[in-house]
Amino acid sequence: MDIIVDANILFAALIRKSVTSELMFRDDLQLYAPEYIFAEFEKYRNVVKNKTSRSDEDFNQLLSVFERRIQLVPLEEIAPYLKQASEISPDPKDLPYLALAMKMHAAVWSNDKVLKQEQNTVKIISTHELMGILNVEF
Repeated sequence: MDIIVDANILFAALIRKSVTSELMFRDDLQLYAPEYIFAEFEKYRNVVKNKTSRSDEDFNQLLSVFERRIQLVPLEEIAPYLKQASEISPDPKDLPYLALAMKMHAAVWSNDKVLKQEQNTVKIISTHELMGILNVEF
C-alpha cells in the first residue's frame, strides 16, 4: 500500500517505540513524503529528542533507517498540485502532503483531526485506522 507519511507520524515514531514506529517497518507499506520532511524534522530535532527515552545512538540509528525507508518526492514533482491542495487545506503546512497525495492518488497517514474533518478530497488515515486496514493488533 502506498501512503504519504505526515511529519508528525515521523516525530511520534522517533519519540518512542510504539505501534506507529512498528508500522513504519511493515513491508506491505510503501512510505512516501515530500523531500523536505527531513529538513522540517531538523527544525524540531532537539524538541523531539528531548521527548524521547531513546539513547542518542538508538535515536540516530532509527532516523537513519527512516531516511532510507521513506521515499522522498522532489517538490518540483508535486508543484502542479499545490494550487489545488491550497484550495482544500486547513493548514498551509499540509500543502505538500496533500499535493503529493493528489499526485500519487494515495492517502495521507496522519492523526491530524482537523486535516481529516475539514477537507474530503484526500483520504486521511489515522494510525488506528491503518492498523485496521492492515489487520494489525498491538
